[in-house]
Amino acid sequence: MPGTDLRPDRRPAIPGRRRWLAGLLSAAALLAVGCGQPEAVAEKPPARGAEAPLVLVYNGPQGCADCGPAVADLLRRAPQHFRVEYVGPGTGKPLTAAVLAEAQLYVQPGGGQDLDRTWQDLDDSANAVRDWVRGGGSYLGLCFGGYLAGRDPGFGLLPGDTHGYAGSPGSTVPDERDTVIEVSWHGKPRHMYFQDGPVFRLDEGSHATVLATYTNGAPAVAVTPYGKGRVGVSGPHPEADASWYDEKGLTNPDGVQTDLAYELIQATVSR
Repeated sequence: MPGTDLRPDRRPAIPGRRRWLAGLLSAAALLAVGCGQPEAVAEKPPARGAEAPLVLVYNGPQGCADCGPAVADLLRRAPQHFRVEYVGPGTGKPLTAAVLAEAQLYVQPGGGQDLDRTWQDLDDSANAVRDWVRGGGSYLGLCFGGYLAGRDPGFGLLPGDTHGYAGSPGSTVPDERDTVIEVSWHGKPRHMYFQDGPVFRLDEGSHATVLATYTNGAPAVAVTPYGKGRVGVSGPHPEADASWYDEKGLTNPDGVQTDLAYELIQATVSR
């Protein structure tokens, strides 16, 4: 990324494709479960007269025109039948306690020039977000949003903190270029779009469910409690659609799938 890192052990996302995208958990803390390519199971739509659950997607200024809309499109097509609204500066809907009170899930998407600059727009909302999650809300942070689930700066929603994966010990990613990486998702190899995302240093003994690890064993995708709420974070981009790969000339050996994204979303909103 242009400019300096926010701190020595934390690297924010840098510009990639059409937008700015944004230790190790001990073996005892990893909770392994079985997986595969599940067949899509359609959930029942909301009962007649009932509104679909609301998801708020941050779409404020962060140098990324595509990141929020990409997640919003994914959510609108999700089997959970979500309603989606944008929040943040410039959207006409501020990120406040009153706005959050109407939602089931808040999404902090990828993208951003640097954490400090984006945090200037989010700092005033930080206490409202923390209180809302603590009271039972759900936070989903993707890449840059995963960094912001950590601390200094960030919402401080994780039992631990974040660290840049590219160039870290045992990393298969030497630099910040857009690429496709292999992860172990429930113990099975899967491939995901990646651009300078975080690894999650979760405290030993934390009640975290690690859905996927990088090839060096570090947590890549995790869901953890925060008070009565839940926090889902991903270093790679499960929301990446075919256009992301096409624009960078990349290929996903598994094909471009949505099952990992939907599993992460479901794990984040489930109680």
